Amino acid sequence: MKKDGTDPGEMDRRRFLGLTIAASLVAGSSLRASQSVEDSAAERDEVSRLRPFELDEASISDLRRGLDEGRFSAAGLAGMYLARIEEIDGPETVIGLNAIIEINPDAMAIAAERDRERKSGRLRGALHGIPIVIKDNIDTSDRMRTSAGSLALAESIAAEDAFIVRRLREAGAVIIGKTNLSEWANFRSTHSSSGWSGRGGQTRNPYVLNRNPCGSSSGSGAAVAANLAAAAIGSETDGSIVCPATANGLVGIKPTLGLVSRSGIIPIAHSQDTAGPMARSVADAAAVLSAITGVDSTDSLTLNSKNRREADYTRFLDKDGLRGARLGVARKYFGFNQHVDQIMKQSIDVLKSLGATVIDPADMETTGKYDDSEFEVLLYEFKADINLYLGRLSSKITTRTLKALIRFNEENREREMPYFGQEIFLMAEEKGPLSTKAYRQALAKNRRLSAREGIDAVMTKHKLDALIAPTGGPAWPTDLVSGDHYTGGYSSASAVSGYPHITVPAGQAYELPVGISFFAGAWSEPRLIKFAYAFEQATKARKPPRFLPQVAL
Repeated sequence: MKKDGTDPGEMDRRRFLGLTIAASLVAGSSLRASQSVEDSAAERDEVSRLRPFELDEASISDLRRGLDEGRFSAAGLAGMYLARIEEIDGPETVIGLNAIIEINPDAMAIAAERDRERKSGRLRGALHGIPIVIKDNIDTSDRMRTSAGSLALAESIAAEDAFIVRRLREAGAVIIGKTNLSEWANFRSTHSSSGWSGRGGQTRNPYVLNRNPCGSSSGSGAAVAANLAAAAIGSETDGSIVCPATANGLVGIKPTLGLVSRSGIIPIAHSQDTAGPMARSVADAAAVLSAITGVDSTDSLTLNSKNRREADYTRFLDKDGLRGARLGVARKYFGFNQHVDQIMKQSIDVLKSLGATVIDPADMETTGKYDDSEFEVLLYEFKADINLYLGRLSSKITTRTLKALIRFNEENREREMPYFGQEIFLMAEEKGPLSTKAYRQALAKNRRLSAREGIDAVMTKHKLDALIAPTGGPAWPTDLVSGDHYTGGYSSASAVSGYPHITVPAGQAYELPVGISFFAGAWSEPRLIKFAYAFEQATKARKPPRFLPQVAL
């Protein structure tokens, strides 16, 4: 639902919760509305009054055990998370996190059905009764919209579930809502603010509220960090899972292209797009990844995963998983922030202490040599892919081409473009078909430089099991005037090659999380999960957010 309550057909969030959540779950007086972000002392006082949350930092295994033992019900869990959203997420609350763009009006009914199934002895899967949120570019055939954060699709209801949504439902998950995102997955403007959408407004970072949540899966990152759900689904073209994961103190998995179906997800570019899990632990991320993989007849690329996917990625959780591993340090991704460099130095010492052999440096010779061609490919594919997606929507939706979206934004400039424009849309609209020679040459260059002469080459040269790099720096202050201030970090080689990439919390700089990336060749998720888990268990680097109004220096 829209946070201002003007979205036609949507129940007001407070009325919906008041009707569906038991009074015992929402007992306690409401927090008064926040005044100004500038009023730091008042905000800090309000934050200190937040009621303890029973499910704070609860893992999926904790919730599953509670359900098995009868301490929780699926309806009770859904109700508690919805109450948490009510307390700290909306703009009228003291925190005003703004991570959830829409509550599932059927969440409590679905949770109650999961309870009835459990009572009758039927458990759907490993996520039975577990509350999950998903990014608002993933189709759901229910009463929730799928809009990519755009007012142009504010009334768009998908004809059928995305494949990964079907997989989540089959595993028993309760999808309690959709998360805000950078509008059109951050592919509208060169001056955008990550986490802002015309439909959802600006998402805030739960660690420091005036800081940015990063990446297009910003709402998914902020929501899970703030314990608004057990886990979330994000999507990535280049950095949009791993950047919000590192900025919000989470584990994020960007899978091998083809491990997770792309069907039913609003696209940027089919050669790089993939969905993936975002969670507070490696174990939780592995559990969600297990649920969403599978061969999809409507996405031919998933056929490649038939004999490569694992039924249960949690079996690779090994505290001793780094012993004997050979890891290369992608040193070219260092040096952009002294605090990050210090955290990485400490992390490398941990890796060595856990039995890993560290080759430093182990740089890809092609780093930075395909940035322009990557963007060129994304422009071509976005025009082709978004036109295909829009063309399949209900005839009630009038914006059925990229050209129509551009026109809609111009006609609704005050609401859609109050802070930044649509330069990328305009560049993409000028591109020709995917048969164009320039596109085909750029795509071939990208694949060669990122994969064969990039990740594959350096791993072969040094006989590596994986590479490591800093995922990103501490979150920057949100700036709606000038846009994002991204300073550095790793994502592109894995994104362009279609290879897997996992980020895990490594430390904090001034209470802002910093993550470490583990990445390798195609279908290497099992060993990356093993390495990330061993590092996570040795460091316990994740700390829950304190919702500070500004950085405490």
